[in-house]
Amino acid sequence: MAAKKKSSKRKYGKAAQRKVKSAMHERKKGTLKSGSGRKVKSKKQAIAIGLSQARKRGAKVPKKKSKK
Repeated sequence: MAAKKKSSKRKYGKAAQRKVKSAMHERKKGTLKSGSGRKVKSKKQAIAIGLSQARKRGAKVPKKKSKK
């Protein structure tokens, strides 16, 4: 039996892409702040904030992964 080919369907929508892009630009300028009000310095955190904002606006973004 042959291995099943994975579909190349988009996981994130255009609106999510725009939100992450704007969050990354804010991080570069030094104006992006986390929930606690501190400046965001890491790329990973900026991406997480962008995706979170996109989720709130109803963009196509996969559900958050739960911590184990």
